[in-house]
Amino acid sequence: MTYAGDLTPHEAWQLLEDQPGAILVDVRTEAEWRFTGVPDASSLGKQAALIEWVSYPAMNRNEGFLDQLQATGVEPGQPIVFLCRSGARSIGAAEAATAAGLGPAYNVLEGFEGATDEHGHRGWQGWKGAGLPWHQG
Repeated sequence: MTYAGDLTPHEAWQLLEDQPGAILVDVRTEAEWRFTGVPDASSLGKQAALIEWVSYPAMNRNEGFLDQLQATGVEPGQPIVFLCRSGARSIGAAEAATAAGLGPAYNVLEGFEGATDEHGHRGWQGWKGAGLPWHQG
């Protein structure tokens, strides 16, 4: 595996709670943060870092991603929990962080909203579906 591993949303929350230095990084796009909300770790005394992995609308890779990640003050050995919409883009972010010598880097399974249901709606899985704290962006 090219990153530390996958966590369920509840496992990710537990890691953030248990490890004071752990950081949550939401790698979705600004449009997603605005329209579907952002994770809220304030009850843990933390704030999610918002760093796009790809940029909307072209969905081109954010070439400044690692620089922006390092600008958060994250240091090697500090756990990083990556979150995207469904758990796919966050794998790329975790792999990039690991390759850059950061982490251990983790991916949150199902992401913020998870897959679509039979009606094409999201939000029944992932961070939101698990009932973890979030607020409207």
